[in-house]
Amino acid sequence: MRSYVDTSVLVSALTNETRTADVQAWMAHQNPGGLAISPWVVREFSAALSLKIRSGQLGLEHRAAALSAFSRITAESFHVLAVCDRHYRVAARFAA
Repeated sequence: MRSYVDTSVLVSALTNETRTADVQAWMAHQNPGGLAISPWVVREFSAALSLKIRSGQLGLEHRAAALSAFSRITAESFHVLAVCDRHYRVAARFAA
């Protein structure tokens, strides 16, 4: 069974936040391939880092390092779930 990892968990793991150490410890104890993300997480992760830059919480070099680490762990550790058009429409209805 895979655990779905939300964007907020990855942002905390790869940037300096209050719970960064806790999230990194949790992730270190997970089995490679036992974690899943969706393409939404890829988009949301980049958006979250951009927001941190605009708000002054993150510098450009830290953003580059976080994106690099995210790409690496996505390739090495995450199963990327497929999302179809129907999923986007349902999500839009939930958001409305």
